[in-house]
Amino acid sequence: MELELKKECLDTYELGEPQTLTQEETAETIVPDYCPDIARIISAEGVVCLHGGTEQDGVTGTVRVTVLYTPENESGVRALEFAMPFSAQGEGLAGCAHVVVETEIELLESRMLNPRKIFTRCKLVTHLAGCRKVCLTISSDAETDPALLVEKRCCGQTVSLLRQVAEKDLTFSETMSLSLGREGAAELLHCRANGIMTETKAIGNKLIFKGVFLVSALYRTIGGQLASASAELPFSQIMETDSTEENTQVSMRLRITGTDIQIDGSDDEGRQLSVTVYYHTMAFLRETREVTLLTDLYSTAYEIRYEPSQLDLCSLYESVTRRQTVREVLEIGVAAEAVLSLCADCGAVSVSREGEITQLRTAVTVRALYLDEGGACLSAERCIDVCCPMELPKDCTVSARAFCGEEIQGTLGDRGIEVRFPVDFQVEVCGRCRKLCVASAVLDESTPKDLSNAPSLILRCVGRQESAWEVAKRYNTTIADILAANQLEQESEIPCERLLLIPKKRA
Repeated sequence: MELELKKECLDTYELGEPQTLTQEETAETIVPDYCPDIARIISAEGVVCLHGGTEQDGVTGTVRVTVLYTPENESGVRALEFAMPFSAQGEGLAGCAHVVVETEIELLESRMLNPRKIFTRCKLVTHLAGCRKVCLTISSDAETDPALLVEKRCCGQTVSLLRQVAEKDLTFSETMSLSLGREGAAELLHCRANGIMTETKAIGNKLIFKGVFLVSALYRTIGGQLASASAELPFSQIMETDSTEENTQVSMRLRITGTDIQIDGSDDEGRQLSVTVYYHTMAFLRETREVTLLTDLYSTAYEIRYEPSQLDLCSLYESVTRRQTVREVLEIGVAAEAVLSLCADCGAVSVSREGEITQLRTAVTVRALYLDEGGACLSAERCIDVCCPMELPKDCTVSARAFCGEEIQGTLGDRGIEVRFPVDFQVEVCGRCRKLCVASAVLDESTPKDLSNAPSLILRCVGRQESAWEVAKRYNTTIADILAANQLEQESEIPCERLLLIPKKRA
């Protein structure tokens, strides 16, 4: 007869193996007729905007490039903007309910082919991970007749389940005011926007999250001078989710899909900028709970055959953020008059183990625009390695992202531009374990065990590499009988490497 197992199905999401795709895109861009000829390229910066919605079939997006240059026979700085579309195809994503995507620029450079044409090369790195909805089926017990003399081994296990994944496209609009001590903007040359989550909270079926957009702008003033401005614009939003438990852990990712920053036409002085940010959010809701696993069973009276299933469980999940403060110098080689703008972009985070310490490393590219003593606009760039040592549990999978959570600060010094900024390492630690669980069991009532030749009493000790359960199962007895025969009360009191009475179980 087949034993009736008490089963439970836990709906969860499973993240697949991460994939890393690299590619190179090139473009030749002609300077529009309304723009002056190029005399010298100052800098080239790009922003990745993923289109979203079709990641299962392939990632599509655009690199929005801004090239700053000095024009021939004219003073000042001009900006040339153009888009470089790209696409990337992952493997095995067709059946995924969600896809986690991040694309970063590894290298972007532009050079002048002639005064009316430039060549741009861009290296991209895309990180993909599919998210499938699965049903985790576990057996927690077996309902049997006491007459069948079935012994069951059940153990408790802590599991962390990714119960929900929610996505939403949102729009943020706000007005950014320029400093009162500076002239208003006549033309925006280059703008940046980065989004950072600062707070998340799940209440019932609502997910409330807050953050800030770090917006910076390089512009030409009404008087023809170069100036820059930056601001932190706070935001808050609500997402609908399924009902959540009290111990739900929430982690979120924010991805900017587009920006529209313009001088507010209603402000004659040019001190107001209209900022619109289009962004995509992805929320991961985890629940930690205790489950019971039926790992083994046998009968002292009948033969039992069972099929085990191997469960790959997430037994530990932690999300922590650590901050490292960076202070370095960008050597520029010339005497500078003023710093116009600074930015810092963090690359991918590598994880290595050094003894008891886990080392997180990222390469931060710092760029600066500045004016020399003659008023010429120049750029400087440096790649800085930032390390973050952490004490993390062994045998765990560690994934991390790095970002600059605050505006970068810079001052002119004797050796160049001294920069100061924080780098936040957002770390996710996942510990996994493999457990055997009984999937099905059959008891043969037609052939009772023949115990006529079995000894009624055995003297032996429990070895260091075995458990009392294994001894009881091997000699067709029960742990309760072993405890009673040796005048012990609990299984934990059974000594190792000491003779014990192993009694025969009688029907």
